[in-house]
Amino acid sequence: MSIYKATGSPFYHYDFQINGHRFHGSTKTGNRREAEAIERQLKEKAKDDVKEKKKTGTAPMTFDAAAGRYWLEKGKKRKRAHKHFNTIQKLVDFFGKRRLDQIDDAAMTELVEYRLALPRWGTPTLKAGSENRTVSNATINREVIEPVKAIFRRARTLWHCYLPLEPHWKDHWLKEAGERVRELQEHERIALDAAIRPDYMPWYLFAHLSARRLSETIIRWEDVHWDSNEIVTRGKRDLIVRTPLTPSIRAILEPLKGDDPVWVFTFVAQRNLRKKGIVKGRRYPITTYNATSEWCKCRKKAGVRDFRFHDLRHDRATKLLRQTKNLKLVQLALNHANIATTAKYAHVMQDELAAAMEESAKSRN
Repeated sequence: MSIYKATGSPFYHYDFQINGHRFHGSTKTGNRREAEAIERQLKEKAKDDVKEKKKTGTAPMTFDAAAGRYWLEKGKKRKRAHKHFNTIQKLVDFFGKRRLDQIDDAAMTELVEYRLALPRWGTPTLKAGSENRTVSNATINREVIEPVKAIFRRARTLWHCYLPLEPHWKDHWLKEAGERVRELQEHERIALDAAIRPDYMPWYLFAHLSARRLSETIIRWEDVHWDSNEIVTRGKRDLIVRTPLTPSIRAILEPLKGDDPVWVFTFVAQRNLRKKGIVKGRRYPITTYNATSEWCKCRKKAGVRDFRFHDLRHDRATKLLRQTKNLKLVQLALNHANIATTAKYAHVMQDELAAAMEESAKSRN
């Protein structure tokens, strides 16, 4: 037998060759009889794989190989590639060298249950009294089901892999909570304006006036088209995001010229951070990480509860709709591809609806 105990591992490993092809790995068991039985099964599978490769010219693809190829061809070209890489790496850690054509509904269910049990922030140990919250259904859909489905789709359509057990993706999709619409009250706006750091104020005002998502507020000077009066960037799902360069937004951006040659919004370092090469008193570009951190501090200092940064976008949309009564304009302001997505803001027109219904009732009488 070609099984052996690897140094530093409690499990038996296998290592054999078939027609010049080497197969090796862990049996995941410390029992010799079980390891020998697993090795026999693996040899039979290996023989089938070698036959398949002779017949078709390609061997069955493992998940880690498929994920690596997907990353090179598609993943690394995405806008937030580093975040997508971490998402794919978590999937590879779970599936590893499991063959793609053997991943079925049971395997996907196992993966979903495993991720649902993990703490939201990646650590099971929290401070005393803190709530150990797990990941949300939306996170599972976005970081588990969608990327695995994308890898399978590419393997099936472009790499011509035979995937007879491909999972039924709709059956694994988890129900998400409906998106709420939270409007900022005037006293809350005043408190937030007073709490934000002065060097972050231009970014904060731009975020509120433009109704952009947080990642879309980190803009370069090359994105600002002064002549055509618009700001053009890439946003969610790599779609084009356009924002009119209004006089109010111009007034925010123009004083920032000269702070940084590339990035529009910057902050002044409050302390020295040697590891990151940051020197106190100097200006550095605002990143999504900086922005998120400052927003959390600002909200806490202002005493505003149950209000997320994304709610600034909702607030701008509701006020714009209340002022214009034009849902199409709000759709354009939020860069929604489908007006059905914008329709959730229609509740702000209840007063107009009530007035119209009363006028109709009077005409009937």
